[in-house]
Amino acid sequence: MKDASAEEKSHALHIAEILKPYHTVALVLQGGGALGAYQAGVFQALHEAGISASWLSGVSIGAINAAIIAGNRPGDQLDRLRDFWETVSRRKVWAYTPEGDYFRRLRNQHSAMMTMMTGLPGFFAPRQTNPWFAMAGASGATSFYDTAELETTLNRLVDWRIVNDGERRLSVGAVNVATGNFRYFDSALERLDARHVMASGALPPAFPAVEIDNEHYWDGGIVSNTPLQYLLEQDSLRDTLAFQIDLFSARGALPRDMGAVTTRHKDIMYSSRTRNNTDTFRRLHNVQLRLHEALKKVPEDKLTPDDKAFLRRMEDVPQVNIVQLIYQPRIYENDAKDYEFSGMSMREHWDSGYRDTVRTLRHRPWLEKPPESIGMTVHDIHRDDPT
Repeated sequence: MKDASAEEKSHALHIAEILKPYHTVALVLQGGGALGAYQAGVFQALHEAGISASWLSGVSIGAINAAIIAGNRPGDQLDRLRDFWETVSRRKVWAYTPEGDYFRRLRNQHSAMMTMMTGLPGFFAPRQTNPWFAMAGASGATSFYDTAELETTLNRLVDWRIVNDGERRLSVGAVNVATGNFRYFDSALERLDARHVMASGALPPAFPAVEIDNEHYWDGGIVSNTPLQYLLEQDSLRDTLAFQIDLFSARGALPRDMGAVTTRHKDIMYSSRTRNNTDTFRRLHNVQLRLHEALKKVPEDKLTPDDKAFLRRMEDVPQVNIVQLIYQPRIYENDAKDYEFSGMSMREHWDSGYRDTVRTLRHRPWLEKPPESIGMTVHDIHRDDPT
């Protein structure tokens, strides 16, 4: 029997061979507040498997996770992620929690209430004056919380020189408050700093808009909670393996009370856009591929200039493989799960992401580059036995 180190080396070599045909490995991180610890667990499993993303794209809490990963050397990434999540979840809730779903539900509700009342260390704090009683135009008149602590935390955990050195690409999505237009801040196109990440997570009315170049931005999740669309729209897209990590599940049980109704409403609201974007781009990509094959059979003298231009563009059709991991909530979690930041829940979310990814990586065919006849493959992975 081989020792553990030999098995790990063999595993890493196998993964390296699978990844070799891809030009880009992307990590696509959805928004979801406290559930973002699940993404950190996913990253840990990918990191241990030797899978390193060359492009990180995120919205809201996904933008924070992506920035911490992109802004550190490989040996420091996991420690910095853990530092962030331990910082924001270090507040004590109960000294002891009795066993059982009922008590855990009460504990989570108490933790979520604490977040609303006192904020989170290293992230945000309540304003001294309720914005409803502030004068219009005052600095605290448009949000319930001040996010100055987040800027300090990001600057402590992220080396912006690394973010902007071109070794890895970082893109974060936000919404222009004045125009309603979605925008991605992209390190391949401009220099990024803490403001761009904070803009991506500035969810109103909790957090204030962030000013960048005389424009004000809110959380990108208002328009689209997944950054996959931006990645797929790039003209420079090459063969890509994308790990899309979603925090809200489209699947769920039929609600039996009002608490379950509000929880399912939030899950569907944020997950359906992800599924729609994935399905739309898969269909578009595959239609283009089939059109390309059909036009190749037409005599050249019958082709229009537009036909010829399309054929030239499609000579190197990118093959895209999307592995979509989706967090499955526990039975005692409710609609406050995205702002319930207790240390106990953080560790559960992290461990769930880690375990789900380890199990996913055992299915090596899911990681392999799709044949050109397919164009895009989506592995929509659900864990159906949440514990």
